[in-house]
Amino acid sequence: AEHGIQPIDMVVVNLYAFEKTAAKPGVHLEELIENIDIGGPSMIRSAAKNFNDVAVVTSPSDYDALAEEMSNSGGAVSSETKWRLAQKAFATTAAYDSAISSTLERVSANGSFGLKPVEGFPEKLRISFTKLTDLRYGENPHQKAAMYSDGSGTGVANARQVQGKELSYNNIVDLQAAWELAQEFEEPVCAIIKHTNPSGTATGKTLAEAYKRALECDPVSAFGGVIGVNRPVDAAAAEEMAKLFLEVIAAPSFEKGALEKFAAKKNLRLVEITNSPQDWVLKNVSGGMLVQDADLHQLSGADIKVVTKRQPTPEEKRALLFAWKVCKHVKSNAILYSRDGQTVGVGAGQMSRVDSCRIGAEKAVLPLKGTVAASDAFFPFPDGVEEIAKAGATAIIQPGGSVRDQEVIEAADRLGLAMIFTGVRHFRH
Repeated sequence: AEHGIQPIDMVVVNLYAFEKTAAKPGVHLEELIENIDIGGPSMIRSAAKNFNDVAVVTSPSDYDALAEEMSNSGGAVSSETKWRLAQKAFATTAAYDSAISSTLERVSANGSFGLKPVEGFPEKLRISFTKLTDLRYGENPHQKAAMYSDGSGTGVANARQVQGKELSYNNIVDLQAAWELAQEFEEPVCAIIKHTNPSGTATGKTLAEAYKRALECDPVSAFGGVIGVNRPVDAAAAEEMAKLFLEVIAAPSFEKGALEKFAAKKNLRLVEITNSPQDWVLKNVSGGMLVQDADLHQLSGADIKVVTKRQPTPEEKRALLFAWKVCKHVKSNAILYSRDGQTVGVGAGQMSRVDSCRIGAEKAVLPLKGTVAASDAFFPFPDGVEEIAKAGATAIIQPGGSVRDQEVIEAADRLGLAMIFTGVRHFRH
């Protein structure tokens, strides 16, 4: 007052967009450093500390409500609002610092930026997410739920919904499963998901063909399913998909003709996703959290070892590699029968592997004769191989590693099967 400077009663700060910068492909250390805000957090913290006298605003989402309150109170801001804004301000600076710390842990000494921390997992795990929206409910109606974003602007959490009802918690969980599976393939593919398991998956020359082949695998379970594809949805594919009740379709984009086909199905959710490789998988446990690398393993020629007397034919080998990619996304214990880029029977989530072999065969709508089978983990006994042969499959792909591997191989030889070991397990819980 002595120098004619009036007290500051409101501070409005929008921090540098560090998280968006960190999410850019190929970002360099110099650009990351340039987008670390220094003065902004200091002003926010100073204002928040003095919340009795200062309203601190850190998000444009608060502008309208604050303007309305001030308009109705002669320019004043209530103590309750200032306290709420201060709480949000401290949460904002904490999240900002956490994002900087967790990002810089992934930068090597030469300045290159990678998906994973330079050396293992950090001693302190700092996780910062911003709430996008409250959901109607969680997995069940009696559970509350919300959706949060990591700030990258990519992936399922930041998908763009172009049509349909609000996404539910279960929709989003299945959407993640569908999108992960679709990203396994370079050729056009369609994955139909129910309760995170693929009921049908197939490739095709076109997306319409891939969808029709995926639907053939299990047309009953596909009802009310979630679809993931790896190509823009065109009018031809949309025309086929619109014939069935579906919850969600996820794609890189939807062409104008496709949107016109879907327009009559007002409740059908159409979601466009920008791919974002998932680097870590987090799982809550009582009193803590488990962290692991995402299962991004891609099978190479060096991984494959034929262990039976009979070599797989070229057709069998192609079918085995397709089955292996899809089986990775089936809940354990998982057995998957397939042929010619199309799943035929899926045995998911059983407590014994031999039961998964039987259920996969029982679920088959298409003929099983001449199929191949994939197993997400080794066969503990020969009985699983015997069930697969009984179903009509001619070749098997599995990790190997059982103490009874030799018995399993001998059973395959006795039954005339070709079998490949990959040395890689794909448990999914």
